[in-house]
Amino acid sequence: MANPDDMPRRYLADVALARLIAGNRRFVRGKARFPTVRKEILANLAKRQQPYATILGCSDSRVPPELVFDAGFGDLFIIRVAGNVIAGEVLGTLQYAALHLRTPLFVVLGHEGCGAVDAALASMHHGKTHGRHIARLIGNILPALNGVSRLAPDAQRIAAVEANVRWSMQQIRATREGRLRTKEGFLKLVGAVYEIQTGRVRFLE
Repeated sequence: MANPDDMPRRYLADVALARLIAGNRRFVRGKARFPTVRKEILANLAKRQQPYATILGCSDSRVPPELVFDAGFGDLFIIRVAGNVIAGEVLGTLQYAALHLRTPLFVVLGHEGCGAVDAALASMHHGKTHGRHIARLIGNILPALNGVSRLAPDAQRIAAVEANVRWSMQQIRATREGRLRTKEGFLKLVGAVYEIQTGRVRFLE
């Protein structure tokens, strides 16, 4: 069996993305595997982890990435924060995934009906105020919403979620590590939106 460290990073990233897409299709069809984890698997995972993808997602209880992608123990390195926003701690965790876990694929996963994005829209349009820490979180989303203000309300909510995903991706790429790893071909970063009603994950172009 080939050593993963010897394989081209782009190839590994494409395989990882294909696994996520296939897992989500099983989930949507009601064919998710959800196996009972055998003791030998847990014993091996106790020695090391080697996830094939890192996912930055929202904390919303309706969007558990391991279930959405029908993934097993040790498959995914998950970072969850309301609104899938970028903060210092999130960047530090992403850097750990890149430098130490060497996951070939990074995904920013937003979702329809995101409460954090809705709160940011309410703040932008109606001046709605929030508690200090929530306001700080919403402040991380507001820059993403400049291009959606002219849309009708329903279309605006959908576009705002996608815009927020792209804004998080832009911030990751803008870091020194993101620029270097993109230039070297070591970073495959994709955006996606989870459809609450259908369970389907829509990967962005």
